[in-house]
Amino acid sequence: MARHGGGRSWYGKLVGAALGVTVLAVGASVWTAQADPVGGSSPKATASATPGGDAKPVDVSIAHASDAGARGVNITIDDGPDPAWTPQVLDILREYGVKATFCVTGVQAQAHPDLVKEVVAAGHRLCNHTVSHDTAMDRKSEAYQSKEILDAERMIIKASGGVRSMYYRAPGGAFTPYSRELAASKGMRPLGWNVDTKDFEQPGADAIVATVQREISNGPTVLFHDAGGDRAQTVDALRRVLPWLKEQGYAFGFPVR
Repeated sequence: MARHGGGRSWYGKLVGAALGVTVLAVGASVWTAQADPVGGSSPKATASATPGGDAKPVDVSIAHASDAGARGVNITIDDGPDPAWTPQVLDILREYGVKATFCVTGVQAQAHPDLVKEVVAAGHRLCNHTVSHDTAMDRKSEAYQSKEILDAERMIIKASGGVRSMYYRAPGGAFTPYSRELAASKGMRPLGWNVDTKDFEQPGADAIVATVQREISNGPTVLFHDAGGDRAQTVDALRRVLPWLKEQGYAFGFPVR
């Protein structure tokens, strides 16, 4: 899993707002629930003031494999939700019958709770991508890492109407042993990737598609973004990549837990 970051300074502009909203989030009572697998019944909410309080611990290692088996592919969508691009991504996933994992930030979840609920209602899974998307958080204190992860989870749970994140993806891959252990103890499997499409660099839809076609043999988990800038290229690439993967005999699944 290659580390990536930079080129997305928009999160820096949100840090001040994030600090304010996380203080409010800490004291708020939230509803928590474990998301049912796709095809199961709607999540049932149970009252809890501690995010992940009722979650079962999961494996602390960074997941890359797919629950769809050797020919499985995991589509993961980072940094949203975003009102301009997330609905378009959801439409394409719906068109091709694909379920994905959305790695959402606390700031974006709180700003767009209706979109978080829409993601869940469509059968996709949630992943905690921290409050403020700090790609240098592996060089920060454990207290800081804890706040970024747990405050984000409170915000995501509240925005989703009671659905937990099933994974934790460190911004830019900035995992630490502490952050992995903390997330896993709260039921969030650390989540990596095998194919970095570099779509946040806006290399063109052709380049994004070519990256997937060239690197899918590296492993099943593919990284896209639905926020952080103009994602028209990502939308175009997804519309082309999903049917191509099906034609190659791949099945779409979720990362293992």
